[in-house]
Amino acid sequence: MFNRIAVLRAERSISRAELARQLGVNQQTVGFLERGDYMPSLELAFRMAEYFALPIEAIYSTQPFRPLSEQVYAIKTGTEG
Repeated sequence: MFNRIAVLRAERSISRAELARQLGVNQQTVGFLERGDYMPSLELAFRMAEYFALPIEAIYSTQPFRPLSEQVYAIKTGTEG
């Protein structure tokens, strides 16, 4: 499972600790999620989507995400996607 949690945190200047507090999980859980070492429960995925005000598929995917610059600006980065 792939995710954009670290990107979303960076865009909003949110620490792992703050995101963990908002989601009611341990700070280490956020790190595990970001690295893809842990799959979120459906409930946690929905809470995260609600927190970021995004659909779940904007945060999680079974396929690697294309870089945002490529998606938004159609800039080719030399990666497949």
